[in-house]
Amino acid sequence: MTYELLVDVSDFETRVALTKEGALQELHVERTGRGSLTGNIYVGRVDRVVPGMQAAFVDIGLDRFGFLHVREALGGRRVEGGDAALPDIQALVCEGQRILAQVAKDPMGAKGARLTMNLAIASRSVVMLPRGSRVGVSQRIEDVAERERLRRDTAAAALAEGMDAAFIARTVAQGASFEELRADMRVVRDIWRRIEERCRRAAIGELVYEELPVHTRAIRDLATAELTRVLVNDAQTCRRLRRYAREHLPALAERVELHDAPPPPLFERHGIEDELQRALAREVLLKSGGHLVIEQTEAMTTIDVNSGTWLGARNLEETALRTNLEAASVIPRQLRLRNIGGIVAVDFIDMEDEASQRAVMRALEKGIEDDPGKVRLTPFSPLGLVEMSRKRARPSLAHVLCEPCQTCGGIGAAKRPETTCYEILRFIRADAQSRGADTQGEYRVRAHERVVERLLDEDAAHLRCLSHEIGRAIRLQVEPSCPPGDFDAVLIDAQVAGLG
Repeated sequence: MTYELLVDVSDFETRVALTKEGALQELHVERTGRGSLTGNIYVGRVDRVVPGMQAAFVDIGLDRFGFLHVREALGGRRVEGGDAALPDIQALVCEGQRILAQVAKDPMGAKGARLTMNLAIASRSVVMLPRGSRVGVSQRIEDVAERERLRRDTAAAALAEGMDAAFIARTVAQGASFEELRADMRVVRDIWRRIEERCRRAAIGELVYEELPVHTRAIRDLATAELTRVLVNDAQTCRRLRRYAREHLPALAERVELHDAPPPPLFERHGIEDELQRALAREVLLKSGGHLVIEQTEAMTTIDVNSGTWLGARNLEETALRTNLEAASVIPRQLRLRNIGGIVAVDFIDMEDEASQRAVMRALEKGIEDDPGKVRLTPFSPLGLVEMSRKRARPSLAHVLCEPCQTCGGIGAAKRPETTCYEILRFIRADAQSRGADTQGEYRVRAHERVVERLLDEDAAHLRCLSHEIGRAIRLQVEPSCPPGDFDAVLIDAQVAGLG
């Protein structure tokens, strides 16, 4: 497999794309002044403790207070027995208390940042939990012998460095030597010492540790032995990444290359711009002729699988199976590319055969193997749905690049001209009735062109009847800036109307 990292740097944003055999797998966008806060550590102050929610709201200097749940306030302590065994939040924090908090999830919509006091500092191969005392290994490493070796070497390296903290060997630590683990521990130890020093003199809301910028973080988290090269379109950033690679990933340093070829630009040359537009689309076409419909809401994401125009199988069950298998291989990539997190419900085409359902589940499980995010699957429900959950710390691609439509208010649909016309007629009738028969003047209506056209055509008879009913003229005016679902209707005094 050929993997490449493409880094596109400009004055206003940095974009990093991970490709596999030329196909886009992940895209990270960080805009100047609006980068992700995940991983940042702040000195905060507990503003309010809410026992009923087992949570606290913390001032870390952002526009909105951060949210700290009791599970994230344990400071590295382990509690057996699930949520019922958790202590009271009031036993852990109190109002006005000064704490050190890390952003676990970026602010999204009206929600503040999700915070944790279980601090974690990542290097290339290990994560250090300064307030813990255990050694763990990434669950994504399945080889039992390698897990045991990493657990043993990680514990030995921590002991050799005299470090009283918890460490987790990351997925990319597979094959890392004892000395490489030990060197990475020194890196995070030095970072932690600088954080402690800054905390002694930091004010409330002050940033004491900032996560790496997106391009360097991508090198740290995504670079593997399979990575063929890193292409960077900016000379200064290229030098910075080479320096980081020489210090932490010597084998990769020579594969960091400056892209200084003539136009087209880096992302356009590799087809990333087209892939990006498709990643924002609601519909995803399948090679078989079927398609996916992806709907993102604040609570969850739904994916509907449709067979579309494909009728190539011998019977309905086989058509459903083939379409579902293709969808199951495409969905994990779409989730990763769009950075969709939370609950995902997939409505596959109905299949009666349990063997077919198991085949689709195996395809889904295979598809999520490369996803660095934690993904959980549940089998087909009695309603034929597959539920998934995917951990996401940063906003989705659509959230970063788009905003709710000003016309439809984010619901994904605009009112039909017919609907707006009837709203206008109802409004004028109600307003005229409330004013009484003695009120003089004429109604003037400003609306979208399609609405006015319908009132003059299909609904012209309704308009004449209403005008006769209320005893007043109704004049229409096209307002180009008016959305299709809005209108403005006012009663103009008869004398003023005559002057017009």
